[in-house]
Amino acid sequence: MTWDDLIQTELQKPYFQKLVTFLKEEDKKHRILPPKEQRMACFKLTPYDEVKVVIIGQDPYHNIGQAHGLSFSVEQGDYPPSLKNIYQELCDDLNITYPTTGNLTSWAKQGVLLLNTVLTVIAHQPMSHQRQGWELFTLEVVKQINKKETPVVFILWGAHAQQFIFHIDISRHFILKAPHPSPLSAHRGFFGSKPFSKTNDFLLNHGMKPIDWKL
Repeated sequence: MTWDDLIQTELQKPYFQKLVTFLKEEDKKHRILPPKEQRMACFKLTPYDEVKVVIIGQDPYHNIGQAHGLSFSVEQGDYPPSLKNIYQELCDDLNITYPTTGNLTSWAKQGVLLLNTVLTVIAHQPMSHQRQGWELFTLEVVKQINKKETPVVFILWGAHAQQFIFHIDISRHFILKAPHPSPLSAHRGFFGSKPFSKTNDFLLNHGMKPIDWKL
């Protein structure tokens, strides 16, 4: 199985055809983020066979120059509040220095699928592309990852991401749950949850190479 196989299968389904039509119209009327060539970036950077970890976000950052197809990652510029909190936990968990970039491409290239549930947004209008079909697509992505024989770590931050729990076989895969890293909820248990060291412990225990989380 490859991501291209999955995308081609989904393209045949009515919901995805409606989504494609919707996006074509939206691209004519609005500035849609991320740019068209980056909307499937997470699949290009993390092939199906290489997925070891999945971090699920909600929808892309809505400020221009930030979203580039990877959940929680910014291509350049200032770190959004959620990413700042992720980095605080990263440094506390692994006792490493604070990252000098908000771009998480290096994680993606090591097998961390940085998946947003909704892959597009109108600039400056968060949640504007919810319930247009992306959710059906990303659910299919999770179901396909669940079929992998090799165990995968699912990092699910917040209630939105935790909806996917029902589609993950916990006898084979490993789920790490915590509140969302946003300023509204990070102090309710995200800080101190140690997702990065726990992920690497699991990978090592299953004979897999750990993630180099330093940025």
